[in-house]
Amino acid sequence: MQGPPRHLSFGDDATQSLSLAWYAQRRPVFTGGNRVALLRGGDELFPAMVQAIDAAQESVWLANYLTGTGGQADLVFDALARAVRRGVAVQVVMDGVGSREVPAAFWQSLRHQGIQLAIYRPVAGLLSALNSRNWRRMHLKLCVVDEDLGFVGGINLIDDRHDLVHGWTTQPRLDYAVQVQGPAALPVQHTIRAMWTRATLGRDWRDDLIEWMKVPGRMKRLRRVWQQARLRLPPVEQGQISASAGIRLPMRAAFVLRDNLRQRRTIEQASLQAIQQARANVDIVTPYFYPGRALRRALKHAADRGVRVRLLLQGKVDYKIAAIAARALYDELQAHGVRIFEYQPSWLHAKVLCVDDEWATVGSSNLDPLSMLVNLEGNLIVRDRGFAKTLGAALARDFADSAEVPRSSDAAQPRSTRWMRGALNWVAKLYLRLAGVRRRDWRD
Repeated sequence: MQGPPRHLSFGDDATQSLSLAWYAQRRPVFTGGNRVALLRGGDELFPAMVQAIDAAQESVWLANYLTGTGGQADLVFDALARAVRRGVAVQVVMDGVGSREVPAAFWQSLRHQGIQLAIYRPVAGLLSALNSRNWRRMHLKLCVVDEDLGFVGGINLIDDRHDLVHGWTTQPRLDYAVQVQGPAALPVQHTIRAMWTRATLGRDWRDDLIEWMKVPGRMKRLRRVWQQARLRLPPVEQGQISASAGIRLPMRAAFVLRDNLRQRRTIEQASLQAIQQARANVDIVTPYFYPGRALRRALKHAADRGVRVRLLLQGKVDYKIAAIAARALYDELQAHGVRIFEYQPSWLHAKVLCVDDEWATVGSSNLDPLSMLVNLEGNLIVRDRGFAKTLGAALARDFADSAEVPRSSDAAQPRSTRWMRGALNWVAKLYLRLAGVRRRDWRD
């Protein structure tokens, strides 16, 4: 069984470089001909992943932030081991902080079974923690099978009913992912491969691509060829139903990345633009909500012009500081008509944005400084009415299971809120500065 090449260098090979042209852009690059299915929680994601891995013929690439042994996660690891025994190349990269509680013996058992495992920026000891590079975590939740079938979302490799801090619960956490088949899966694989090679070699294809693009004329040629090819659809009528999967195709989708090279603001800017262009409704689901000034302004302006803007945030709180940060913004947003709900049945971990029943994104990115400016994040954007309506129907159930937060009538609240906002903003700026983020990148 062969592993990946030790180093991928583009040199003057335009064919290899064109396959990575999506990364040369700073905005979402949509491709047609994708099949995208919504998956609710690990109860739907993990069986779908196991089925895909069991059918793999050539390769499986997987990147994940957090994992814990036992329960549903073991089903995925068992499937990866079976794939290796069939001769499939399996590469797994886990974040060094998110996976820090996993026993070393478990990782060793995976390697003994032939799974090629890499740990992204492990943190051991005070010196590692003081390195600002180690504050930028790989928060991705991605998997690609045979270069064509991918999974993108906010779901970690951990049982839906288990929390590493709070233990086991009776109700599953609320979370979402998508299964994507088609050209949009290729950038997902590129990203996992970049994380894997960066963890093992300290260098990846992004470095080579950037060097390749510095040659005069190449960037222009990349853009021209990609613009010609990116929306080329297969010979299928728009809106046709797939009899086997019940999924409309072709579907326009774009994988968007947040990293610290070319794609620093791609997820944020795509979300901002969608909210600014909203005509009817904006639904946001996120556990950690403390966006910068531009996103808050967009939400308030949308509500001011009559758009129904709803936020679904945590009702059952896992980290108190995150809940305090979100609640410090309630008065400001509610004053403009933004409706805020808190999810009641269980933990909320989903990261979803749905606009006007025609634009939707599901992924790993929260709306807070960590996701917007520090961590490596990945989302899938889908521009398809059928998918957006499916997501909207799922979110309608989630909002129905939530309690709307009434607008405060306490006259003293605004003053206390301003004090709290100031303190939180100072803490956020300090953290970001320690993580190496430039001051001008954060605007409260």
